[in-house]
Amino acid sequence: MTSQVSSPAENADEADEGDTTLVGGQRKPTEPKEVRRLDRVIIRFAGDSGDGMQLTGDRFTSETATFGNDLSTLPNFPAEIRAPAGTLPGVSSFQLHFADHDILTPGDAPNVLVAMNPAALKANIADVPRGGDIIVNTDEFAKRAMAKVGYATSPLEDGSLDGFHVHPVPLTTLTIEALKDFGLPRKEAERSKNMFALGLLSWMYNRPTEGTEKFLRSKFAKKPQIAEANIAAFRAGWNFGETTEDFAVSYEVAPASAAFPAGTYRNISGNLALSYGLIAAGKQADLPLYLGSYPITPASDILHELSKHKNFGVRTFQAEDEIAGIGAALGAAFGGALAVTTTSGPGVALKSETIGLAVSLELPLLVVDIQRGGPSTGLPTKTEQADLLQAMFGRNGEAPVPIVAPRTPADCFDAALDAARIALAYRTPVFLLSDGYLANGSEPWRIPDIDELPDLRVQFATGPNHELADGTEVFWPYKRDPQTLARPWAVPGTPGLEHRIGGIEKQDGTGNISYDPANHDLMVRTRQAKIDGIEVPDVEVDDPDDATTLVLGWGSTYGPITAAVRRLRAAGIPIAQAHLRHLNPFPRNLGDVLGRYQKVVVPEMNLGQLATLIRARYLVDAHSYNQVNGMPFKAEQLATALKEAIND
Repeated sequence: MTSQVSSPAENADEADEGDTTLVGGQRKPTEPKEVRRLDRVIIRFAGDSGDGMQLTGDRFTSETATFGNDLSTLPNFPAEIRAPAGTLPGVSSFQLHFADHDILTPGDAPNVLVAMNPAALKANIADVPRGGDIIVNTDEFAKRAMAKVGYATSPLEDGSLDGFHVHPVPLTTLTIEALKDFGLPRKEAERSKNMFALGLLSWMYNRPTEGTEKFLRSKFAKKPQIAEANIAAFRAGWNFGETTEDFAVSYEVAPASAAFPAGTYRNISGNLALSYGLIAAGKQADLPLYLGSYPITPASDILHELSKHKNFGVRTFQAEDEIAGIGAALGAAFGGALAVTTTSGPGVALKSETIGLAVSLELPLLVVDIQRGGPSTGLPTKTEQADLLQAMFGRNGEAPVPIVAPRTPADCFDAALDAARIALAYRTPVFLLSDGYLANGSEPWRIPDIDELPDLRVQFATGPNHELADGTEVFWPYKRDPQTLARPWAVPGTPGLEHRIGGIEKQDGTGNISYDPANHDLMVRTRQAKIDGIEVPDVEVDDPDDATTLVLGWGSTYGPITAAVRRLRAAGIPIAQAHLRHLNPFPRNLGDVLGRYQKVVVPEMNLGQLATLIRARYLVDAHSYNQVNGMPFKAEQLATALKEAIND
């Protein structure tokens, strides 16, 4: 038996084994309980969108990160701000996978489901494997609530849950009882039931508690009574687990010490990592960072985060619409800032004309697209990878744009730096394609040392750069660097560097308006050559067994693909893996890599957009495996599909 963590009940006396523990204000005898060691656990909290499931999951995740486990999360919530209570469309959930070793996904199926009402149970029960634990808030299983989601009889009584370990817990009643001394209205007290559930799960898995109590006092600093009520509910849940006979066992998942290189770590979401990457890029470029943006799910968190960091030279502008947001950002780029605009697929459609203008003006601009399900407004809170072809071709005329895609939430930091490097060095707009899965998911991130970050400083034009036949020195705004083909970046107001700007085609070198056919041909080909010549690293191939099949992915499919590949190799099935960060231009060695394999399988959360590009560019018969249900791939599902592809 391992040692127990101490009870967080602040007013309880120190208790020896066999002594008493404070529960809801009453002392009850406790017996030492068994603690079992596990290597990993997948927990899903589910309830109404107003039940605080995202907050509950986030707090459990934070304490898990503090404890030192490797982790991966999957928040899942309705698009509506407040969907109808007790309905299936209104269910919000948060899944957390944590382990004592390196993991890559939020897990295929939860070992533990916490269901706050009948809708939460019905919406999630199909994902729970037989033998899994289900903690049910029995107070919510009234006839009307069950009928609302199609339960003719109570699933807690009709035998339909006999294959699971069901733990009926009157969460609402116990929470109200624990808070009776606070004098809160019943509805206000009920709102703390998520903290009771969090306390119970914290006991079950030996999670730290101090951080959550500190968080609650900070979050409700202006409402200290509410803060203390939530803390009391949290402690009551912990003590309930300690004393009730229904939970005879708690579990321990050791820290994942071997999974992490030495360093300082924190838990980070994709949008937060991307925000930090943009700030770091601005500092490494020694440029002010300017964000012109219009709020849109799931990109809004970047605007929220960057607005907090004026001390790092960040300026944020919440525009009246998507077009104004990118227009302001492009203006900032013209003025010498590292300019960014953030959006999702519908916003990219609105920004497309200005992106084309940025291509013509050849100014650095980061277009951050946090992809979601479409078309049109589609599935605002669900993930998808369906904007790749839009990023590649979604503009009038020949308007090539580099495309960079992060693979994990933490990798969003590095991808932001990489996108900024390309934009600044080659004077071009750059697409950064994240998605809702990465944006809202989280994982441990090693905080880099400053000296590990790239030097992104650029030289502005300061004087004439061309000599005319008569010896006169002039400034040509479209005279190019022979290596990068980038034009000079001249900050407005620099004496002698006045030049014409606009969307009409430019004359090579001078930048004057030109309708000459030969000049247009030259400028179109030059802009394409600039993008084709961007230096990107070769794609790395993981192939320890000389496989004949390669699985090629991009973006957020990295975790599920890698987990699936590990499963196949553990079963003795050889398979190679490669993952693309740079989608335009492709790595120079990609054609050679693809040619080494008899089969190439491309899993994507779309209908085959990368596969289409691969077939067109390399004449490779790439096999698509596609999913567009708004959710990320499951590792087992991918492993089965890849095995079938190998054997086909």
